Amino acid sequence: MSEDDAPTPPDAAASDAVATFYGRYAALYDAIATLPGVGRWRAAAADALSLSPGDTVVEMGCGSGANLPHLAERVGPEGRVVGVDLTPELLGLARDRTADRPQVSVVRGDATRPPVRAADAVLGTFVTGMFRDPASVVADWCALATGRVAVMDLSASAHPLGRLLNPPFRAFTAASAPSAGPVDVLRGFLPGAAADDVLTTRVHAGREALAARTRDRRFETFALGFCGLLSGRVERE
Repeated sequence: MSEDDAPTPPDAAASDAVATFYGRYAALYDAIATLPGVGRWRAAAADALSLSPGDTVVEMGCGSGANLPHLAERVGPEGRVVGVDLTPELLGLARDRTADRPQVSVVRGDATRPPVRAADAVLGTFVTGMFRDPASVVADWCALATGRVAVMDLSASAHPLGRLLNPPFRAFTAASAPSAGPVDVLRGFLPGAAADDVLTTRVHAGREALAARTRDRRFETFALGFCGLLSGRVERE
């Protein structure tokens, strides 16, 4: 399947807005995604899936493909890695990053309507906070996986030191959202902003959906608790 074969998203206007926003800032997004130290988080996310040579793994919202080499190393040349994203510019960067890894393919598609039917494992990094109904989306990911599912996301921190940085963190995440404006950025610094923290609410909803459908769960945090990685093995009746 090529990047042009994906089905039309259910909310084409909203999806187009997301793709346009991230396409405009694709180079900046990639620079942030590959910052020193972030590679350790991505390696941990790949490890959390407990992949074996020959496995098929799908990454929902693969962005510029920073995770794809880690996944490819773990499934080996006989495995398959599929990266799904809405933004053509980011998919182009992902394709370039994995040009020497024939087991990797990238597909233009909507992570809320995955263009795949089954996989050994599913990974989503820094995307559940973007979904209006993250619990439903993560549940769908669990339904198509036969092994482990992992979600890694940024959210407000409960760490004693991290709490001091929550206001600028909220402002940063607002600035990086397609639908946000200057008022949303400033609101992140206001007292009581935590009560209206949409990102954290969505991230927690996604984690709860994953926890409800998996066993052998593992959870770890990075960066003073701002980054959390939850994984589990899908329960099958």
